[in-house]
Amino acid sequence: MSKVEDIVGRVRDLTAAELRSFRNWFTQFDADLWDEQFKADVHTGKLDELAERALRDHQAGRSTEL
Repeated sequence: MSKVEDIVGRVRDLTAAELRSFRNWFTQFDADLWDEQFKADVHTGKLDELAERALRDHQAGRSTEL
């Protein structure tokens, strides 16, 4: 049995309260991982081209105020 299959089985056995707690934990865990990846991408310049394009589009009037 793979780790994922084991986890799936264990999640299915959780009570409603345990599932709610797990869901809250996993949501935060996943968000933290995403934040770290985003920070790494910013640090390495991976998003620079997108930012420059967005600024050019804004300066050219191709944006709307939120």
